[in-house]
Amino acid sequence: MKKLFAFLLFGFMFFGLNAQNKSDLPNITLKNLDGQSVNVAEINNDGKPFVMTFWATWCGPCVKEHNALTEVYDDWVEETGVKIFSVSIDDARSTAKIRPFVDGKGWPFEILLDVNKDLARAMNVSNPPHTFLFDGDGKIVWQHTGYLDGGEEDLYQEILKISK
Repeated sequence: MKKLFAFLLFGFMFFGLNAQNKSDLPNITLKNLDGQSVNVAEINNDGKPFVMTFWATWCGPCVKEHNALTEVYDDWVEETGVKIFSVSIDDARSTAKIRPFVDGKGWPFEILLDVNKDLARAMNVSNPPHTFLFDGDGKIVWQHTGYLDGGEEDLYQEILKISK
């Protein structure tokens, strides 16, 4: 009986520790702009930090944030290796407008489509823009809702703190 108890205790500890090592990304599948399925739980950046920002075409602050991030993105990638995943929460009726919108803006990010808002709900996103910073293990280390001019500098400072 003692052996069984010790075995069970060890098993719970082992699996509990394993659960702590999992990323903060839920197991939800979205489409990218090419129509390919992307399992969000598998998103990573080869051990480097990554950003996930939720936006919509109708959201003025979202567009401002994305434009500001576009201006600094190449420098950030070169310096820190960060990658930005941009999650549109526009509904299914607007899906056809997203690629021309993104292309017209010249946004270099990987765009994911959350037309049913499954990922937004799972991550407690209620108002865009909502930006998350993940460490290299997929753990949320910082998040922010809204955008004010210059807000990308706060994000950059947080990226620098976790970049290796």
